[in-house]
Amino acid sequence: MNRPTILQLAPMSSDLEAALAARGEVARTPSEAWLAEHAADVTAIVTGGGTGAPRELVERLPNLRLIAINGVGYDKVDVAHAAARGVTVTNTPGVLTDDVADLAVGLVIGLQRNLVGADRHVRDGQWPKGELPLARKVTGLRFGIVGLGRIGRAIADRLKVFGPVAYTGRTKKDVDLPFHPDAASLAAASDVLIVAVSASAETRHLIDAVVLKALGPGGVLVNVARGSVVDEAALVAAIDSRQIAGAALDVFADEPHVPQPLVDSNRTLLTPHIASATVETRAAMAALVLDNLDAFLAGRPLPTPIPPP
Repeated sequence: MNRPTILQLAPMSSDLEAALAARGEVARTPSEAWLAEHAADVTAIVTGGGTGAPRELVERLPNLRLIAINGVGYDKVDVAHAAARGVTVTNTPGVLTDDVADLAVGLVIGLQRNLVGADRHVRDGQWPKGELPLARKVTGLRFGIVGLGRIGRAIADRLKVFGPVAYTGRTKKDVDLPFHPDAASLAAASDVLIVAVSASAETRHLIDAVVLKALGPGGVLVNVARGSVVDEAALVAAIDSRQIAGAALDVFADEPHVPQPLVDSNRTLLTPHIASATVETRAAMAALVLDNLDAFLAGRPLPTPIPPP
């Protein structure tokens, strides 16, 4: 039997790459020459959420039927365009939820308690020379969550022990939490604004200068969603002018490039998009990618298809 041809568009774990190779002929970042000869052979793409699958590439693959995303975000794939071409897009929802929510809480505590500065104070031998400036308390803060999907709810569950939690989103949920009609209203009622909403054209720059002004000089922003949801220029201006107290960010608009003012600020906590980066979760994500690919190859219903808009 002919082995299926799979395009791999993003780096994967060695175990996942080996599993893909066992299932088909894998081509990575294909050249123009390769596409000219093999475009019609490709039936599946495996990619990362931050890489996606360019619309132009999808149009060049006449027999493509599956785009399997190793991640929960699918903003880098035009799902409607794929569906119109008979291509199903899958992702790995659910298995990332705990880790992303855990990191969000860690970023809140790390920023408020200045854990990075405290670690540096000890490592640089500064402790014998004096104490650090006082940090800020976490317990008793008011938390606002932008986007109450799986991850947003998990964050809310974790933060309830620290202080009151409210949220905003496209629709009001059946939850016992205060709802705000928009991000600016939520920001005005929050000390910590946490972004957990999916990236889309609708949510691009949802967190803008108006929202940051509403958050105020004592407020902080935490983003574990996508960099595109935050207007980075407005965020830089808000931090530089002390319009807000600070920001903890795991995602950025032009990853892996981070605006230098955010890097230089002592009121930011920055991590390199590591929300799902644990051994356990990456293994679970890989398993779900393979479950979708195996179901596709066997002609079975796919476990986690993304419905077209």
